[in-house]
Amino acid sequence: MPQIAFPKLLSSQIAFDIARTILDGFDKHYRLFRATTQMAKQRFERGDWKAAQEDARERIAYYDKRAKECVQILEDEYDSDDLTDEVWREVKLHYMGLLIDHLRPELAETFFNTVCTKLLHRTYFHNDFIFVRPATATDYIERDDTPATYRVYYPAADGLSFSLKRIVTNFQLQTPFAHLDADLAKVEARLLEQFGDMRFEPNHQFQVLASLFFRNKAAYIIGKSINGNQEMPFVIPIIHNKNRELILDTVLFDNMHITVLFSFTRAYFMVDMDVPSAYVQFIRSILPRKPRSEIYTMLGLQKHGKNLFYRDFLHHLKYSSDMIEAAPGIRGLVMLVFALPSFPYVFKLIKDSFPPPKETTKALIKEKYQLVKNHDRVGRLADTLEYSDVAFPRARFSEDLLAEIRRYAPSILEVNDDEVIIKHLYIERRMTPLNIWLTESEQKGDDAAMEHAIVEYGNAIKELVGANIFPGDMLYKNFGVTRHKRVVFYDYDEIETIVDCNFRTIPLPRNEEDEMSAEPWYPIGKYDVFPEQFGTFLLGNAKVKQYFMKHHADLLTAKYWQDRKERIVKGKVDDVFPYPQSIRFGGG
Repeated sequence: MPQIAFPKLLSSQIAFDIARTILDGFDKHYRLFRATTQMAKQRFERGDWKAAQEDARERIAYYDKRAKECVQILEDEYDSDDLTDEVWREVKLHYMGLLIDHLRPELAETFFNTVCTKLLHRTYFHNDFIFVRPATATDYIERDDTPATYRVYYPAADGLSFSLKRIVTNFQLQTPFAHLDADLAKVEARLLEQFGDMRFEPNHQFQVLASLFFRNKAAYIIGKSINGNQEMPFVIPIIHNKNRELILDTVLFDNMHITVLFSFTRAYFMVDMDVPSAYVQFIRSILPRKPRSEIYTMLGLQKHGKNLFYRDFLHHLKYSSDMIEAAPGIRGLVMLVFALPSFPYVFKLIKDSFPPPKETTKALIKEKYQLVKNHDRVGRLADTLEYSDVAFPRARFSEDLLAEIRRYAPSILEVNDDEVIIKHLYIERRMTPLNIWLTESEQKGDDAAMEHAIVEYGNAIKELVGANIFPGDMLYKNFGVTRHKRVVFYDYDEIETIVDCNFRTIPLPRNEEDEMSAEPWYPIGKYDVFPEQFGTFLLGNAKVKQYFMKHHADLLTAKYWQDRKERIVKGKVDDVFPYPQSIRFGGG
């Protein structure tokens, strides 16, 4: 690809004005984004969980609204005949100049891409016109006039107890703690247990991010201990007890527990950040295997996360050679799913039409995926990345796979000599389908794995119910097992909110004809659900049935679902703990 030819003089006033308009649009977006994020502290202090949920949903939509506003301004202000290729090249160069000393240049570049790709044909989607590659470094961009990203504490000089208390109290939460000193003593005991007989070096310190991480009904302190060349991450969750006082719920040290906290199956954190890249760098220092794209996404900056993910994908395509193939598992009626074996994600396309018994539309399916994007996923719904006009190398597709896409989704397929272009798709983390996991576990005689999977399956459904989500199609093929052996739901075309469903018990037959009838003798509404029928589809395997009835028999009763729905209607918000109950202090 040719390099950008820098002109001797950036002469276009139009180009500068366009660049300025786009950056103003981004700055407005981040100002509103940050104002909502800053409200999270007050919501948490007051225990205003409904408002916190609404803020989280609304914040997701901010980016697209600002991008559309910016596109509209540019379309209204400028005649397309004046916007030559040279002008567009200068727009990017002016924009790069405007990002000098900007605290969020990487996010501004992504916003630029979003606006420009809505105005330009996809043939312009290369580095001459948009930021296919980043142009501005984000290392050490904090300024003297910005707050520090993290605070440093020195337990050797100040004492461990005093340092821990300062870590918590420096956040100046306005709600009183129930028994802070007792909680801190528990944190200290576990910390000393982790240290063991470690010799403390002169540089021993705690580094703690200066902003709390808010999500669901908890606030999280994120930090690490540095001693010599050893670093140990820690996370301290703060929650409300039943008396609306604050307590320290536990302290996390285990890498897996912290990784799950930042999982792709959970909602985005609310974090007040002057310099997002500095926060990402800190989190990467404690989770070095976590891609930057996922960290940006978990911080609520999902558009930049998408941008980074796509760059990683293009890099992977360049340095891999395996063929794209159909993903393992039972073929769905709504989606085509394919994968690149060397890449840990799957690509999902909506079919153009759906055979019976499916009664839905492409537009409705997109709404379901958007519902999940905007919802609290409580660790049980996979996040999806939605893309348009994704180009794959033609040579990586077999003729059979292309024929399958042409058959089921021709409207979103474009093929030329070099590329296969998918006009709309979702990208999702690859997991082992639960039905395959159960089959393989049974074949291996691994009863413990089967029981674990069924316990996780039922827990996943119950946690989704608490978050006002009814999966709709509860077949095992629609759930996946993650590398941490958690069960996650990933098929959203029949998803509904619990409050929209009517959970019923099947009426007793009125006579012998009713009892022998192949068709229901009672009326069924569109949103009627009969939980006692679930067993017919789920419990054909004797061992699966044994484990299901042992742990989750209540899911087969209408009363369970009715009671949970009543809680939601009354405004009750369930606690969600992204770590094992066994490590909690138990001081509620």
